[in-house]
Amino acid sequence: MKVLVAEDTKSNLMFLKACIEKAGFDVITASDGIEAIEQFDKHNPDLILLDVIMPGLDGIEAAKKIRERTVANKGHWVPIIFISAMDSDHDVVRGLEIGGDDYICKPVSQAVLNAKLHAMRRIYEIQRELDAANKQLKLFAEYDVLTGLANRRKFNDQLEREWKRSARTAKPLCLCICDVDYFKQYNDHYGHQGGDDALCAIADSLFKTIRRPGDLVTRYGGEEFAIIMPETDINGAMIIIEKARIHIEELNILHAGSAISKFLTVSAGISSALPRRDDHDQGIKTMIRQADEALYTAKAQGRNSVVIEATSLEVTAG
Repeated sequence: MKVLVAEDTKSNLMFLKACIEKAGFDVITASDGIEAIEQFDKHNPDLILLDVIMPGLDGIEAAKKIRERTVANKGHWVPIIFISAMDSDHDVVRGLEIGGDDYICKPVSQAVLNAKLHAMRRIYEIQRELDAANKQLKLFAEYDVLTGLANRRKFNDQLEREWKRSARTAKPLCLCICDVDYFKQYNDHYGHQGGDDALCAIADSLFKTIRRPGDLVTRYGGEEFAIIMPETDINGAMIIIEKARIHIEELNILHAGSAISKFLTVSAGISSALPRRDDHDQGIKTMIRQADEALYTAKAQGRNSVVIEATSLEVTAG
């Protein structure tokens, strides 16, 4: 745990540094408020001790600027302890109201400082655990637990962002929806665990095959997968998805319940658009519907194939 200490009196600074190091913490020092901000930006400390009265920029103003930085950068919470000879209720309240988390009056007691350091470390560790838990919750919210691919929610958000970006750049956007052929029969024959294993293998194949920056492979639902392909025309999308279809078939996953192959296969439909700024909601719905229709056509024509929706939205970006 790194502790930043800002104190303009050298003897006091050395005393604080020695106490903090003795308590088992790493110490970064600053002699005024401006240097404290520079050291904060450079070292990203876990705890800050600021003398209230310092030349140039005092501790109160330094704390305000540090808090502004953490809010602007959406950084983690960094506790701030003020140190001051001013010990009136007004001074303590002022320090806490502007963003301080604790207040130590001079002369500093080594025992009190040590106790506060360890209390802050406990809070810091709890905060780290909460941050980790929040990141895990975000992963659960955006990624499919079984396959590890982005989920339907992530798909919706990403497609909306890519639509808006394509409208700004006047670049084409393609969408593919693919479905595992005769998956119900596969589950009936090999069991749900076998079905889950097959979905994971297909997800892994899609993820490894479709590797261009910007492309997003998602589990759309059940045995369906969706791929968002920005800055891609319909012919380019066809090449990418056909390659992915072949790779899945070449996994040689036996499928005794399939009517078209002894191996597990997929069917896919592709739609394409040149998005417009004034056609956001309806345009996205149309694109998804067209990909679904192309997928239905692929199934109707015998499965294990890729079909381009003939009426894909090809409008000029406005």
